Amino acid sequence: MSYFDAASSTPLHPVARQALLASLDEGWADPARLYREGRRARMLLDAAREAAAEAVGCRVDELRFTPSGTHAVHSGIAGALAGRRRVGRHLIVSAVEHSSVLHSAELHEKEGGSVTRVRVDRGGRVTPADYAAALREDTALACLQSANHEVGTEQPVADVAEICRAAGVPLLVDAAQSLAWGPVEGPWSLLAGSAHKWGGPAGVGLLVVRKGVRFAAQGPVDERGYGFENLPAIVAAAASLRAVRAEAAQEAVRLRELTERIRARVPELVADVEVVGDPERRLPGIVTFSCLYVDGETLLHELDREGFSVSSGSSCTSSTLTPSHVLKAMGVLSEGNVRVSLPAGTAAEDVERFLAVLPGVVNGVREKLGAPAPVAVVREDELLVDALGKRCPIPVIELAKVIGDVPVGGLVRVLSDDEAARLDIPAWCEMREQEYVGEEPADKGTAYLVRRTS
Repeated sequence: MSYFDAASSTPLHPVARQALLASLDEGWADPARLYREGRRARMLLDAAREAAAEAVGCRVDELRFTPSGTHAVHSGIAGALAGRRRVGRHLIVSAVEHSSVLHSAELHEKEGGSVTRVRVDRGGRVTPADYAAALREDTALACLQSANHEVGTEQPVADVAEICRAAGVPLLVDAAQSLAWGPVEGPWSLLAGSAHKWGGPAGVGLLVVRKGVRFAAQGPVDERGYGFENLPAIVAAAASLRAVRAEAAQEAVRLRELTERIRARVPELVADVEVVGDPERRLPGIVTFSCLYVDGETLLHELDREGFSVSSGSSCTSSTLTPSHVLKAMGVLSEGNVRVSLPAGTAAEDVERFLAVLPGVVNGVREKLGAPAPVAVVREDELLVDALGKRCPIPVIELAKVIGDVPVGGLVRVLSDDEAARLDIPAWCEMREQEYVGEEPADKGTAYLVRRTS
């Protein structure tokens, strides 16, 4: 089995395993106690904070461990907003932030605050100018991820941090995906990370609050902060971060070559594929591509049967039926997405086997979804496709089948009640160089209008 989902969680690093087992014997006592066992535990905790602070690039007293990366984000945003409440209640986030950031933003709005969501380009990248334009006199905090978790695009954090510093606004960086590869550059103010993203155990996050940043911790607070620390897990997290950093430069070169191989060869091996995300400014191990006319869930299940654990750039599942907010903001397909995120040590042979298997899997899924489309002729230069009651990618498949049946300049009207069609049909037009005219309300759904241009 080839595990290609490191962006979700990485396997436990061997150094983390060793440190975890060793600290189970040495770090079980309360580090707040003054007797011998407590002092030994305190020494382990202090050493872990020193190692993590060195890797992050901050002072030891600026860093604290949290129960998770999500907890670090939530508490960091809440504390920074509360600390600067006299300034105002305006929050800035990018449209492609992790859900933990966006959920905090939604809660802030419900409690009376205001939020500006900065757009991204088709590669998933913000521009510093857009962050500068979003700043206001009442801006309390800005947030920007260091790299995107779905498509791997790196953000211009250093430039945005400089803009925020000049305006006197703190910037919180969600560095969960990038900390394994190096420290975050620029004068950022707060930073959050998650150990299971870099080979440490789950259940450990870190939050850094720079000295001088106004911060008021929210919720019940005592001298223990977040309670009794999971010291063995913290020690393992710090040890693994130091270990992966020592290997990062060499491993980044190797993984980047493997992902570039996937980026180049998938469009050659599979028809109607678009590789998404910024082609240059990206993390070494992540590559995401969109396959037209494919159901994402079915594709992942078939790849799993072939021995590959991959994820999707789409969060559209049978339980939520909600397209990925990242892909929606980028304007790319929400269906048929495959995210390959390679863990350290991935063998080139596994990548070659994936490339050999993928075309057959995609073609097989397309055949299963290839049912004929019901088409009605409205006028000679206009067709009506009734895809009501059918989940994407069926509306897109049916559109693709009939676009050639109208003359150049003719119109295809696609009826659909699947929310994903609002994203996928315009994205299909972008890929196939057809004109997306817009949408109109229909009796039981929405009519999406596409004009044939070639």
